[in-house]
Amino acid sequence: MKRLLLLALFAATAASAKAPAERWLDPECFEVGRAPMRTSFIAFPTAAEAIPENDYTRSPFYRTLNGEWSFLRVDRPGAEPEGFFRSGHDDSSWGTMPVPGIWELNGCGDPVYTNKPYPWHKFFEVKPPLIPHEQNYTGLYRRTVTVPADWKGRDIFIHIGSATSNVTLWVNGREAGYSEDSKLEAEFDITRYLTPGSDNLIVMRVNRWCDGSFLEDQDFWRLSGIGRDCYLYARDKRRLADVRLTPDLVDDYRNGTLRAEIATTPGIGSVRLTLRDAAGRTLDARTLRPRRNAAETTFEVAAPKQWSAEAPNLYTLTAEALAADGSVTEAAAFRVGFRKVEIRGGQLLVNGKPILIKGVNRHEMEPNTGYYVTREEMVRDIREMKRLNMNAVRTCHYPDTPLWYDLCDEYGLYVVDEANVESHGYHYRDKSKNLAGNPAFAAAHLDRNRRMVLRDYNHPSIIVWSTGNEAGNGPNFERCYDWIKSFDPSRPVQYEQASYHGDYNTDIVCPMYWSYDQCEKYLADDPAKPLIQCEYAHAMGNSLGGFKEYWDMIRKYPKYQGGFIWDFVDQGLRVKNKKGKTIYAFGGDFGRYPASDHNFNCNGIINPDRQPNPHANEVRYYYQDIWVKNLDVKAGTMDVFNERFFRSLEDVNAWLTVECEGKEVARVLLKEVTNIAPQQTVTLRFGNYVAEALTRCGDKEVVLNIDFFLHKDGPLLKKGYAIARQQFVLNPYTFPTVDAVTAATPDEKDNKGAYVQKVSKDEMVACVTLSAGNTSVTFNRWTGWIDYLDVDGKPMLEEGYAIRPEFWRAPTDNDYGAKIQNKLRAWKNPEMKLKSFDVVWSEKDSEKHVTAVYEMPSVKAELTMTYVLTAGGELIVTEKMTVDKNAEKMPELLRYGMQLVMPQEYNTVAYYGKGPGENYCDRNNGDRLGVYTGSVANQYWGYVRPQESGNKTEVRYWRVQDENGKGLEFYGTAPMECSTLNYLIEDLDDGPDKGRHQSHSGDLEPRDFSVVTLSARQLGMGCVNSWGAWPCNAYRMPYQDYDFTYVIRPL
Repeated sequence: MKRLLLLALFAATAASAKAPAERWLDPECFEVGRAPMRTSFIAFPTAAEAIPENDYTRSPFYRTLNGEWSFLRVDRPGAEPEGFFRSGHDDSSWGTMPVPGIWELNGCGDPVYTNKPYPWHKFFEVKPPLIPHEQNYTGLYRRTVTVPADWKGRDIFIHIGSATSNVTLWVNGREAGYSEDSKLEAEFDITRYLTPGSDNLIVMRVNRWCDGSFLEDQDFWRLSGIGRDCYLYARDKRRLADVRLTPDLVDDYRNGTLRAEIATTPGIGSVRLTLRDAAGRTLDARTLRPRRNAAETTFEVAAPKQWSAEAPNLYTLTAEALAADGSVTEAAAFRVGFRKVEIRGGQLLVNGKPILIKGVNRHEMEPNTGYYVTREEMVRDIREMKRLNMNAVRTCHYPDTPLWYDLCDEYGLYVVDEANVESHGYHYRDKSKNLAGNPAFAAAHLDRNRRMVLRDYNHPSIIVWSTGNEAGNGPNFERCYDWIKSFDPSRPVQYEQASYHGDYNTDIVCPMYWSYDQCEKYLADDPAKPLIQCEYAHAMGNSLGGFKEYWDMIRKYPKYQGGFIWDFVDQGLRVKNKKGKTIYAFGGDFGRYPASDHNFNCNGIINPDRQPNPHANEVRYYYQDIWVKNLDVKAGTMDVFNERFFRSLEDVNAWLTVECEGKEVARVLLKEVTNIAPQQTVTLRFGNYVAEALTRCGDKEVVLNIDFFLHKDGPLLKKGYAIARQQFVLNPYTFPTVDAVTAATPDEKDNKGAYVQKVSKDEMVACVTLSAGNTSVTFNRWTGWIDYLDVDGKPMLEEGYAIRPEFWRAPTDNDYGAKIQNKLRAWKNPEMKLKSFDVVWSEKDSEKHVTAVYEMPSVKAELTMTYVLTAGGELIVTEKMTVDKNAEKMPELLRYGMQLVMPQEYNTVAYYGKGPGENYCDRNNGDRLGVYTGSVANQYWGYVRPQESGNKTEVRYWRVQDENGKGLEFYGTAPMECSTLNYLIEDLDDGPDKGRHQSHSGDLEPRDFSVVTLSARQLGMGCVNSWGAWPCNAYRMPYQDYDFTYVIRPL
């Protein structure tokens, strides 16, 4: 350990000797004059005033630097005006820039998004540590600040929360320091440069890119500027230099200990530590006398309330620095969570329990302000995570602002804290070339990891350190692992790139995007390390199909403990298009020929405005903590399993609701849920209410909905919110047969037994029209399609749009990633040659139908369309496809169904099926069977980029109607998938290569008609990844015969 510390010290010392002009190109120079990193805390005058949160505005010792600064952006390093940092420099012609503030979002340059490539790769060779001068804009900031006169005699520091990519600081014309690492604060002691009681000039220079950018090649917007708060603060010269707290659980996890290690500056006589519980009661108080400016002690607490994400119980430790005369020079407060984290028996344990990680990755990103995120926005994000039953977050791929960890401590989230190290775009899989083995970058790797650990050490929410992301593996990461394990043995350390080849420098196997088979293969050998995917279920666009399969496996294998979905929020930037409509911009939307990976940064469970995307419902369902098994309606019992590890269900009640084809017929409140202990299954009795309701429903479909809801307000979620939901079908739906439909309204017979026809026929050269009741159907003899469908003389079809088969869908982002739009392109408008068109009309019986047979040469199939108009005016449509069994290498299908277009007045849907959100065959478990109503205009979900949307599964009937309830009902002889949108498929389809288009849902102009799609099925969505993986086989549509029958009934 000493050797590693000396290496780091040597690197920093060597860096200080470098000439200033070389710093931004020298990987071994990443700081000059920067204050040592310490645990994050705010100093207050007294313990009574101290707040255990990183909110500097609450202390009188702090002054904000946020606000408007004079700002000048020059084109390249070295182009700065001479003397720009001096007091006499005339900056009257400069503009302004907010701090915090991102240049590109404030009129200075274009935002760039790339996933893997470095943002300069299109015009400058990627050759570390060389950085281009071209397009390497340099931002100059100037501001005059009045320093309080009473700060005289104190040490004054400047805190620059985040500067991308580096910052050089001048105070009153004198250079005060330099720092790299854009995601950890740079603090400098500027006491000797300031004059308290007077105006003081602060100048910052920030380069868009520097050598440190080679370690910051993350998959997100590449922006520039100041991304976090900046402020000045004053400290007594006799102060707390650092406070490091290590909680533990002992005696079989019953009792707690807290080791406190204190570093002070000279002149401190003693340090008083006071530990209090959540109610403010003092549990222990101690006064320590530092030796050589250091002191330590260990508190022992009997049976403390333990911290976990489920029950984030917190204590408070105040530390007071006392002068020799006993006066308080300053005080600080710290949250304490008693918990223990360990790897044992091949599992990750928290407080001795093998928790499940129901996690998500989260970038610090807002659609208006980019990297800058307010406290209110952080709380909003945590609230949404709690609503979706998430319990863990990975700070991809850098440390967040300290306040984020305070909030995770308070509200309860497990955190994987990740160092700001990623060199994805430079041979990261080639150990002979990658930066993980490059000696010139060794000190920078270690510095970024050390400073993260030193700053964030005290947070109980942090249960795992991550040494970086997608940067290859090699000696540089091994040194980081070794240092962290030596410095902090209380937490595991992980690194994704060490997971694939048995490398030692990860305690958790934390791969990215392992398929189901890869997970099964690893788990089959009873591994020594737990499997927790650091990224899985790539939620790009319309996605997260097959999420069930991951969680079936996680709940099956004890050593598969979950993962972190990629990712939390679509990273679209809110802008206006040329028509003034709001769109969410992605890579390629700014500038000329930009480096771009298009919309690959829009992978969110929620959209940029923080509205949950439809697939969030599936996450909410499989991440829930309460499950019902062994439902016995006759006995009136069910088994309820509490999947929590630390909390009973004392905050939960349950509603049992019986619905008969969408209508509520019984409801029971079950309060006994509250008695179920963690990890326990209890049989609960709900009486005969459900059984009695079932008997009243006859042969109709009956479902039981169970909602586990909060019966009291929580810190973020309010009373009544359902934290778990399940649905059971008690009596299945009886789908009609074709015979039953035709028998419902038979032709009548006269007294001689002859049929009196209710269905009439009108034949012409170009068409034939069948009529019955108030319905008439007109077939085009030359195409075989239905061109007109009229009810009561009103057209039900939009002029120019026939009822036709549909085998295509607008490709999703996952479809494009797997190149499905090209591999299955034979099914996009396949040629259909009419072979025969027959009107079968028997005078002797009621057999009357139209048959059209088509040859489909491009897919080597024959399609037979059969239409039967019943005497009651209902149209039975049968779509039957027979494929050539001997055909070779024929593509599977995207969809098998039909499409029709109705006039715009039919603008409402009412249906009985899975809902209310859109759902698909591999993503519908979070939705429920029920009767739902909505406008056609709201059926399309505005994914950042247009694609397939609005589908519903398990449909029993689907109605498209006007404001008076008139229109058409569609029902099948088996469950259907249906949608109705104001868009044709072609409106949402970006063709063979979506990269050639910058399409946004916000750009779409709704059609003035309603497009109805009815399907036997369509391909699933998939979620393993968005660059090649297909949905599970069970959700695919192989090349085979298909038969689909549905009925159109006038309303």
